[in-house]
Amino acid sequence: MTSVTAVNASPVSGIDGPAVAMIGGGQLARMTAQAAIGLGVPLRVLVEETYGSAAQVVRDPLVGDHRRLDDLRRAVEGCAVVTFDHEHVPTEHLRALEAEGHVCRPGSRALVYAQDKAAMRVRLGQLWPPSPRHAVVSDAREVDDFVAAGRGRAVVLKTIRGGYDGKGVWTVASGADAEPVLADAQRAGQSLLVEERVDIARELSALVVRSPSGQVAAYPVVQSVQRNGICIEVIAPAPGLDAGLAVEAQQLAMRIAGELDVVGVLAVELFETPNGRLLVNELAMRPHNTGHWSIDGAVTSQFENHLRAVLDLPLGDPRARERWTVTVNVLGGSVGSLYNGYPHVLARDPALRMHMYGKGVRPGRKVGHVTAYGDDLDDVLRRTRHAAGWFAGEVEE
Repeated sequence: MTSVTAVNASPVSGIDGPAVAMIGGGQLARMTAQAAIGLGVPLRVLVEETYGSAAQVVRDPLVGDHRRLDDLRRAVEGCAVVTFDHEHVPTEHLRALEAEGHVCRPGSRALVYAQDKAAMRVRLGQLWPPSPRHAVVSDAREVDDFVAAGRGRAVVLKTIRGGYDGKGVWTVASGADAEPVLADAQRAGQSLLVEERVDIARELSALVVRSPSGQVAAYPVVQSVQRNGICIEVIAPAPGLDAGLAVEAQQLAMRIAGELDVVGVLAVELFETPNGRLLVNELAMRPHNTGHWSIDGAVTSQFENHLRAVLDLPLGDPRARERWTVTVNVLGGSVGSLYNGYPHVLARDPALRMHMYGKGVRPGRKVGHVTAYGDDLDDVLRRTRHAAGWFAGEVEE
């Protein structure tokens, strides 16, 4: 095994261990910081704003812009390895850091397939995992041709780069429907990805962690529930999932991680079709919303395993601690102060686990999540849904 050495730790702290730089200061960096404390790993974070989610909990956060190479250089200076809270660092900047000798995990050659949806579809097609029918389009005629090839069914348009939590995704029935989106893309000098609108039974996620030495840990396949493009609920493991299909999903994720040389967490978002097939939707190469359940529900959380992986340390056990674990995201609603909800939620369910992100509340914004676990899935679902609904002002008792 070739673990990262500690020679570059001193610029961040006096701890005798290698320092990790994380680019991006959202809730994923915030929760990674909690895992770093347990491991005793110095963590430097490049945050977008002084009082952002991660800036509230990490030591000496650096405020800067991930789109500026000079800010990235400041953030990674003296650190043994660089990793990411999001996929939006420009690919050319990652290549520049690598050319200067910085160790990026995942590296630019892997991360591009989480950044560029068109490149992802091409590469996955070479590996033969099943994906929805797709094409790159730049005008209404090409959209109409794609719709016609699908016998007139509505299709999904996606921005090739960027977009998350329902942003950058549109359902259209024709080229005429797509024209406003296409016009915006053309003004920005971009094309769009069009995909068939798949009939699905549910959405699944297969999350694996891979180290540079090739060790892989596979978490139980989970079911995710989306509302308006935002993940609102995750059940681990996915209830009623055929054992063979679960193994297929894990093997698919492990193969993609190996073929793309992903280091760290890889989340493979999947569609399960009504006839029991799996289709790859998207990839994420960082801790992922569908892995938040692992903080309380797995032997080793995705955040700790991500740090272990990028440092090339032995990976932790990904097995679930209980039969069922459910995480429900807390979305901003009519309640202005989340703290005002603590007395009710904590008194009603002392076993509930809360994770708040230090974000201002606005409608639809992910501001935290709650997790519960146990042997009775219906009970666990009721507990988590009630707590999340209380914080959003959707339930009153």
